[in-house]
Amino acid sequence: MARMPNPPAPLLHRLQRLFLTGLLTLLPLWLTWVVVKFVFVLLSNTSKPMIEPTLKAAALGNPQAFGWLDDPWVMAAMGLAATVGTILLVGWLARRVIGQRMLQWFERLVARIPFASLIYGSARQLLDILQTKPDGTQRVVLIDFPHNQMKSIGFVTRVMKEHGSGRDLAAVYVPTTPNPTSGYLEIVPVELMTPTDWTVDQAMSFLISGGAVAPDTIPFSAPAAATQAAQ
Repeated sequence: MARMPNPPAPLLHRLQRLFLTGLLTLLPLWLTWVVVKFVFVLLSNTSKPMIEPTLKAAALGNPQAFGWLDDPWVMAAMGLAATVGTILLVGWLARRVIGQRMLQWFERLVARIPFASLIYGSARQLLDILQTKPDGTQRVVLIDFPHNQMKSIGFVTRVMKEHGSGRDLAAVYVPTTPNPTSGYLEIVPVELMTPTDWTVDQAMSFLISGGAVAPDTIPFSAPAAATQAAQ
């Protein structure tokens, strides 16, 4: 049986270039869709259990006028709108005296629940730390992770002392890409961290975009390592 001739090399090269061009064109769109879908589903599912019975009751009570309320996409959209509205309402109340008193009452209530108080208190402290300016240590740093020839973006959450030597150690949260809500907690000597002049917002943009949104230059070597290399 005769073998089919191989396609000419130039054609394969052109197809490869077209494939890479199409992939690089679609990748940002896909990444945007993944993030938007994650947020949309998360916000919709938050309020969906509360509004779903009401929508179903209205649809069953008058199928001709409100039967469309039973569609899944309508429930998802209503859940999204209810969650966004609740977030806006909480933000508005948090800027008022009555909202601050309600928040203090809620925090005192949560403080009486052992496991819930631990989670809420830790999350509240982390958000407060990321929103405030650090003292003496840059908030956004680079650390050697997963090994010393690679760097990862990290957020310094606290500086501690090593028992015995008194050396400064930093607790660094290393988020993942493109979902920065998950990540790793590393304890790193302060002198091995590479400081940056990035804000938290700039670092978040860098992480969510997979590195596409980034400055033209970035520090890589820690100050101690750079000084040793210069000598």
